[in-house]
This record gives sequence, structure tokens and C-alpha cells, in this order.
Amino acid sequence: MTIRSARPDDAAFIAVTILRSMRGYRPHGWFDVALGWPEAECLDFIARVAVARAVSMWHVSQFWIAEVDGKPGAALCAVPAAGTGPAAWRAIEEVASATGLPASELDAIRRRGTYTRACWVQGGEGDWMIEHVATDPAYGGRGLVQALIAHALDQGRAAGFARATVSFLIGNMPAERAYAKAGFAFAEEKRDPAFESIIGAPGFRMFARTI
Repeated sequence: MTIRSARPDDAAFIAVTILRSMRGYRPHGWFDVALGWPEAECLDFIARVAVARAVSMWHVSQFWIAEVDGKPGAALCAVPAAGTGPAAWRAIEEVASATGLPASELDAIRRRGTYTRACWVQGGEGDWMIEHVATDPAYGGRGLVQALIAHALDQGRAAGFARATVSFLIGNMPAERAYAKAGFAFAEEKRDPAFESIIGAPGFRMFARTI
């Protein structure tokens, strides 16, 4: 197993990683709901976001990939928590413009995507944020996520951050166990009945640790 930076030619794998991580243990995640399109179309849009000029937490340059025998098996992104929301929307706007989406559809994506606002929780402006952690099921049980998290923590420490955070759906016990194993502990959670009616999970939980 080796760990490397993601490249533009990894965009399809990163798109699957993002979609899978957002869904967690539920059938739908943020992009499914906000875009409201079939999975193949969602993946194409996310892959475009992953290589957009606007660099967001969804950009390939923010991801690390664990390879097994030269094939991507798992990935995560690790970024400063500051400014992630506006950067993400700039990337969406860029891809929407490039693909010819009408302004009305972009507005609809924005409206549909607001369902997370009442319960999303992430690190503070001074934190190192780990997000979009997912493993290809074919490579499960090989310690890829733990290796990626350790690498991401090293990167955050080297960049001068003192605390790392990771957020996930309440009820995603495999994720919770993985992050606890990596030294994270409960920091905060938010619940929202409207969110639960859409996703089927009560809200989000955030774990944190010093680095």
C-alpha cells in the first residue's frame, strides 16, 4: 500500500469517494439531494468540480489516495477548515456555467442543498479538517483509512495546525469506530428533524483530536 496525492486523472475515483462518503450509511447524500439527478449525472458533475479552476475541498489537489498494487483503494481530503463553504460554491458555479446549466437550475441546487444548514457541524476557522473519507469495498479491511488519516494528520501538523476535526452522519458506527481508533473523540453534534426526514439520519457528529 502506498499513499500519494490525487491527480486530475483521478477525478472519477474522487467523485465516487465524495458521493460515497456523503451518503455514509444512507442511500443519499448532499450531492444526490442538491443536484436531484441520476447517480451517473451526479458523478459526472462532481468529477468536473474535482478538476475545476476553483479549488475547493472537492478538488483533486486536496485529496490523498491509498493505492494497493497501483490501484486506488481509498481516499480522503484534508484542508484548513476556513472558507470551505464559499470555495465549494464557487466550484459549483464554475461547473454549472461550463456545462450550460440555466440560472434557475443553479438556484434550485442552492435551495435543495440548504437542508444541511441546521445540523452541519465542522471544525473552527483554525482547525485542520478531514473530510470525504471512503474506501472502495473491494479494498476494505486493509487498514487504508487508518494509514490515510495518519498521513493527513502529519500534513496538518507540518502545516502548523494544532487540532484536527472530522464530521460524519450520526449513526454511522463504522466511521465512528474508525475515527476513535485514530485518536479522535466526540466534540459536538447537531440534530434536525427536517434533515432526518430527508436523509434518514438525525444529523451530524464531529470528532476532534490534537495533532
